[in-house]
Amino acid sequence: MRLSLLFFCLLFPILNLTAQDGVIRGRVFNPVNNESVPFANVILLNTDYGTVTDEDGNYEITGIQPGLYNVRASFVGFRSKTEFEIQITRASAVRLDFELREEASDLGEITVDAKFSRSDETPISVRSLNTNEIERYPGGNRDISRVIQSLPGVASTASFRNDIIIRGGAPNENKFFIEGIEVPVINHFATQGSSGGPVGILNVNLIKNVDVITGGFPADRMNSLSSFFEFDLKDGRKDKMFSQVTVGASEFTISNEGPLGDKTTYLVSARQSYLQFLFRGLGLPFLPTFNDFTIKTKTKINDKTELTFLGVGAIDVFSLNFDTPRNETEDERENRLYLLENLPISSQWNYTTGLKLKRFRENGFWTFVLSRNMLNNRSFKYFQNDDTNPENLLFDYTSQESENKFRAENSIFKGRTTLKYGINYEFARYFISNFDRSTLAGEGGVINVNDRSLFNSYGAFISASQTSKDERLLLTGGVRVDGSDFGQTAQNPLNQISPRFSLSYQIIPQLFWTGNVGIYYQKPPYTALGFRNNEGELVNQLNDIRFIRSTHFVTGLEKVIPEKSRRFSLEGFYKLYSNYPSSLRNGIALANLGADFGVIGNEALNSDSEGRAYGLEFLAQQRLFNDFYGIAAVTLVRSEFTNPNTVGFVPSSWDSRWIVSMTAGKRFGRNWEAGARWRYLGGLPYTPVDVETSSLIEVWNLRGQPVFDFDRINAERLAAFHQLDFRIDKRYFFDRWNFNWYVDIQNAYNFRAEQPPILVPERSAEGNLVVNPNDPSRYQMRLVSNPAGTVLPTIGIIVEF
Repeated sequence: MRLSLLFFCLLFPILNLTAQDGVIRGRVFNPVNNESVPFANVILLNTDYGTVTDEDGNYEITGIQPGLYNVRASFVGFRSKTEFEIQITRASAVRLDFELREEASDLGEITVDAKFSRSDETPISVRSLNTNEIERYPGGNRDISRVIQSLPGVASTASFRNDIIIRGGAPNENKFFIEGIEVPVINHFATQGSSGGPVGILNVNLIKNVDVITGGFPADRMNSLSSFFEFDLKDGRKDKMFSQVTVGASEFTISNEGPLGDKTTYLVSARQSYLQFLFRGLGLPFLPTFNDFTIKTKTKINDKTELTFLGVGAIDVFSLNFDTPRNETEDERENRLYLLENLPISSQWNYTTGLKLKRFRENGFWTFVLSRNMLNNRSFKYFQNDDTNPENLLFDYTSQESENKFRAENSIFKGRTTLKYGINYEFARYFISNFDRSTLAGEGGVINVNDRSLFNSYGAFISASQTSKDERLLLTGGVRVDGSDFGQTAQNPLNQISPRFSLSYQIIPQLFWTGNVGIYYQKPPYTALGFRNNEGELVNQLNDIRFIRSTHFVTGLEKVIPEKSRRFSLEGFYKLYSNYPSSLRNGIALANLGADFGVIGNEALNSDSEGRAYGLEFLAQQRLFNDFYGIAAVTLVRSEFTNPNTVGFVPSSWDSRWIVSMTAGKRFGRNWEAGARWRYLGGLPYTPVDVETSSLIEVWNLRGQPVFDFDRINAERLAAFHQLDFRIDKRYFFDRWNFNWYVDIQNAYNFRAEQPPILVPERSAEGNLVVNPNDPSRYQMRLVSNPAGTVLPTIGIIVEF
């Protein structure tokens, strides 16, 4: 039915209606005090369209032909700003507001493009992507977690998961903020204690811009070691209601925006997946189903006060598919049976709600943020999926993480000096109900815990930046302290003093040298903080588990060519880790475990591992210019950690070594657009299985999966991974609605990525496990190759009205 609908839409007669041209309107204002900037210039670059704002800072440009435009606002004494790739249509006027920062010097109009310049707080290691860059990204399937893989220093796994690996750090070392409100989970089917998942939660239709900060972290951000993601959502329309419907290969999405009275606008989105039908058609042994929602309201209480509400949430269900695919090879059969016998049945839901109040004054503003987030994760597994006998239950796990957070910040701007300070408090509840007889296989142990834990965390910061009189030198410094009652050492915030210092110097016009050094801290996951033994003791609290510490050194050069929307950068980084959690059971650092579906950190730990990650990044970025855009990123990285049972550093599970991503696209006449991406990822290390131990009948019957040989941690390495993706878009603009269809092809040349081989028992014709004839205490086992990857075409339509 969906294919028929698409075919009908593609054959729909294209009407060349010109009765109404596009309109763009908005406001230009100073973000420091929210005051309007009258008589500012607003132009559509490389066109004759332009205007000047009125006394209230408002502007309107009419008679615009539909298409993508770069729009610039400027005024003498302010930093000019360009918004790239603004889509103008006949269906509805575009609302585009500009924030122009006032310059402290008397150098006249500053021509550096604000999208390529760094903020005073983060002058280094910041990359930005806007709505259209995200939507049209080849192979991204409109998923922000996949799109950011085009940026330097960003690696991923070769599977279909969205694990984000920044500069050799683990996926759980990243934090996500939407409208200044922390959102811990941005992927469906997230790994508890880590991150990632097969599909992102956020609807890209709502995203205005995302900044990825991989170094030089501002002091007002806490609890991360590798990156911060700052998402800005669009504001809802002020004039009328507007809707968008997207039908893709795996989900149906509808979003709507508009006014709620004179002072409030809203933005809402909901998505329903039918990914399980695609997976069943592909013959995969697992069937994921997901739903999500996003809502934002913004209320202008008065000229100096704004209130923003945010709600984000998801519901996920993961079931098993026992159907037998046609024309299945023997290895494919073994792979499928292995997954069926090891993947748990699971369900997960999460949400984040928050309020942000911003109160402006003449020289700055106060920001107050109050939020709550919660994650509920449940999974269970029976041996060989036989739930008729309770004795077959391997594990039944349920846990909840809930956090209530408050943050207050004061930002002060005076001349060339910026000062910011603030405090934060967090109350968290962690509940766990866990029966597990598979984890301690061979040790005769059974875990049976049902309890909850409460944690209080607190912090404060102060930071300042100073610009030289000639605007060439920028100095930024700050310090924050953090504490929590999850451990004896951690509860004293003076043990977690986190200083940082950055500088940026303009060597010649548009050529900058930047540098940063900083110490950062992150709490271990709640799965570790709330882990209890059968006696109900918080084991890791007794072990004095600590904040994980990372010291960063970053330096680089950046060249900006604003008139051509072009940017080049070269950065080197070195990160030193300490207090990293390691497993008392396996004797390895959690960084060497990798991440997959399941739970990370739910065990006894010590804060005694160390690590290091270092490398070099190159970026060449071309924003839309003369109908062409592109981005090339090359990263050389090493990631290594120590383990209690090994000598010296060994490669971590994120040691990809080489990362290459090249993306380019071209706009053609009649609103056609085509793009391609090629990605290369060095082979990741992995720990081989212990065949001798795994083959024991008592071990396999208890676990149903192999035991790893942790005496050979990450001793093997996979072959390199590479993939080519294509995307084609076609847009139609009518008087009252817009229509867009796209074709996205992932893995166009069908590359089969090497995965660690899996250990499976031999089976008889009846499907029973075969006992080793030479050793009756063991099953007959064999290693089976486990390649991943297939051509994955996606066809979708987008209707706006």
